[in-house]
Amino acid sequence: MTITAGAPPTHTTPVALARVFLTGGVIGASLAALVVGGNAESVPLIVTGLGAPAVYGLLLFLAGVPRRAREAAVAPRTALAMIESLQAVGGESGDVPVRFDLTVAPDDAPVYRVEVRQEINLVDLPDYRPGGVLVVQYPPHQPWRVRIVKRPTPEWEERVAGARLDSAPGPAMASDPPDSWAPGLVTLLGLLLGAAAVLLLFRGDLFGEDASAQPPSAAQPSVSSTSSTTVVSSASGTVALGPDQSFGDKGELRRAMDALTKGKDSRRALTVVVQERLLSVVFSPTGSQAPQFDPGSLPYDRFPALVEEATTTLSVDPPQSWQITVDRLTGSLTVRVLVTGPEGAASLEADGEGKVVQRAPAG
Repeated sequence: MTITAGAPPTHTTPVALARVFLTGGVIGASLAALVVGGNAESVPLIVTGLGAPAVYGLLLFLAGVPRRAREAAVAPRTALAMIESLQAVGGESGDVPVRFDLTVAPDDAPVYRVEVRQEINLVDLPDYRPGGVLVVQYPPHQPWRVRIVKRPTPEWEERVAGARLDSAPGPAMASDPPDSWAPGLVTLLGLLLGAAAVLLLFRGDLFGEDASAQPPSAAQPSVSSTSSTTVVSSASGTVALGPDQSFGDKGELRRAMDALTKGKDSRRALTVVVQERLLSVVFSPTGSQAPQFDPGSLPYDRFPALVEEATTTLSVDPPQSWQITVDRLTGSLTVRVLVTGPEGAASLEADGEGKVVQRAPAG
C-alpha cells in the first residue's frame, strides 16, 4: 500500500486566542498590582497581584473540565506512520525519552509530518529505525498529539507488514499550528491592557507621593542600554529584556538581579516574579514585619531546569506561557512555576534549594 503526501492538518481556534488574551491581561494586571502595591506599601494590592494568577489558573482548569470530559469520550483515531528520524534525548536505563519525526498517514485525511516525544524501553529501542512503519493513535481534534502504539491489534500488524509510505513534506508539527504571529500579538495586547487598567485605577496611589521628597537615587529610575531596561526604586525593581533575550538563558537572571540590588545585601524582597523577558521584584519596606527573604540567595541556576520540567512533564502541550513566583507567604521559601497552555494550567513547587516538592499537572 502506497500513500502519498498531502497538506498537514490545521487547527485554528478563536477560543484559544481569547484565552491567551485573557492570560496576558491577568499577567499584566498582576505585575502592575505588585508594582503599584510595592510603591504604595499596600499589602492587599500585593496579595491580589500574587493571588490573581493562581485564581485564574484554577478557574481556567475548572472551565476546561467539561471540554476535557467530552474529548476523553471521543475514541482516538488509529493510523499508520513512518519513522523519518529518531533521537534519544536522555536516560541511560529503563525507559528512554526519544524524539520521533514521523510521517502520519490517516485513512481519511491528508498525510502530514509531526514531531513527538515518547519514552521507549531501552530493550525495545533497536526495533525503531528510520523508514520503519508503525501504528499510532491521536485525538481527532488534535492530530499533533500522536502516540506510538507499542502493541497494535493483529489487523493493524497485518497492515504494517504490507505498508509502504512516502515521506510527507516538512516542517514537522510539534503543536497546534495557528498563525505564528497571532498568539504572541494577542497576549501582548492583553498584557498591556491589563497593566494599563491597574495603573489607571490606582494612579492616585502610584503618583500621589511628592517626588521631590524622595532621595535622588530612589526618585530617579536608572535605565540601562537598549538590550534591556532596568527600573529601580526604593520599593520595587523591574528588568525587561529585548526580543532576542530570555531569562531562561544561563546566567541572565542572576545578572539582572545583581543590577536591581547593585550588590546591596541588605535589600530584602517580599516577592520575585519572573517571566521569559520580564523580572519584577517587590522590596520589603524598612521595618516591615511581612515575610521576606534575600533575593540574592535564590537558586537561580535551577530556574531554567524547573521551567523545562514544568513545560515538558505536566501535560501542558504546547506550553504558551510560564511564570515563576518566589515568596515566603507560607513561612518557608517557595518557588512556584505556573505554566499555561491549551489544556489548561499546571504548576510545580520547589523549596529554597530548587528541589521539586509538589507537582500539579494539567487535567
